[in-house]
Amino acid sequence: MNIIDELEWRDAINQQTDAEGLRELTNEKAVSLYCGVDPTGDSMHIGHLIPFMVLKRFQLAGHRPVILIGGATGTIGDPSGRTSERSLQTLEQIQANVEALGAQLRKLFLTEGDNNMRMVNNYDWTHKINVIEFLRDYGKNFSINTMLAKDVVSSRLESGISFTEFSYQILQSLDFLHLFREEDVQLQIGGSDQWGNITSGLDLIRKKEGSEAKAFGLTIPLMLKADGTKFGKTAGGAIWLDPEKTTPYEFYQFWANTDDRDVVKYLKYFTFLSKEEIEGLAEKVATEPHKREAQKKLAEEMTRFVHSEELLQQALRITAALFSGDIKSLSADEIEQGFKEMPTFESTNEAKNIVDWLVDLGIEPSKRQAREDITNGAISMNGERVTDLTLEVSSEHAIGGRFIIIRKGKKKYSLVKMA
Repeated sequence: MNIIDELEWRDAINQQTDAEGLRELTNEKAVSLYCGVDPTGDSMHIGHLIPFMVLKRFQLAGHRPVILIGGATGTIGDPSGRTSERSLQTLEQIQANVEALGAQLRKLFLTEGDNNMRMVNNYDWTHKINVIEFLRDYGKNFSINTMLAKDVVSSRLESGISFTEFSYQILQSLDFLHLFREEDVQLQIGGSDQWGNITSGLDLIRKKEGSEAKAFGLTIPLMLKADGTKFGKTAGGAIWLDPEKTTPYEFYQFWANTDDRDVVKYLKYFTFLSKEEIEGLAEKVATEPHKREAQKKLAEEMTRFVHSEELLQQALRITAALFSGDIKSLSADEIEQGFKEMPTFESTNEAKNIVDWLVDLGIEPSKRQAREDITNGAISMNGERVTDLTLEVSSEHAIGGRFIIIRKGKKKYSLVKMA
């Protein structure tokens, strides 16, 4: 199957500058292509993954992808999709972000000894250009009228846009021209909001290299959830690839909780499962949605890909323990992940009667209520029911010496951190 056919089946194409020409090119030879990310933070989130998964599919089809980190463009700030100016970061912070994103991207997409995918930083060629060269050699090729007509700029005219952000599309165009010349890159891919930047790059290539220069652009659709909200956002914020920002358990749960209306779309976009496997899972969604087999497969594939098999198994252990109530089977680190969003209390290590302890922490509103709940078997500690009103709670009860999990009733959990 031609890579374009596969992307169409996966509903991963929004716009192409020359659909017929790109199909012919990908049939003729292995094509070099690129996708970029600016170092606006020290971690990518799952929304960033969308174009890079397409880049990976090109690699698996025998093409030659280039990953670009915007060490230069990141100092300017892409106005795409924004209603106001970005706050400029320090050069030191941008460099730290470059290193962090580079490590994430290498881990996910670059395998040792594989020369078929490579990574570049646009700061390496952009910082050599002085302001006179920029204006004479490149700025002269851009029409203000054309730039103003681009959606990325026109949407900002009412609220205002600085010359700094206005010039962003010139810098990104320079990237495409440089990679076309130096790396034989003929295709740029990106999100739908990058269409204006991509077409500006194509215009520059043709002005500099001649109208017959073969270069192409392709964008990926904006991903929305079935309810119309933006993909990758939750009530708690973005779903990050950094396990310190979003734990592997939280990452797994995000995918496992996917709406039935979205799960097949996500399987197509984010996994490398075959057409037959995905169609089989789609049938399960239609006939046995209660089993949530497609969601489980999606969560497993994504957690394994972004984190590791080991951390996937850890997420599965936490999930199983929370479902069964077998809290003691978890390590302290797993407790920290699984109960991160639970109500949290802090306790001293001093031994204290269970009734007083629950009231002092605020888990129970009164001693009378605490005694009643204990007597009725409504209180569990680390998965085991507490019935002894004389129990002395101490650090000896803490898992790993750090945490005690209290469950009140069937579902009301509390995490107690021991000093």
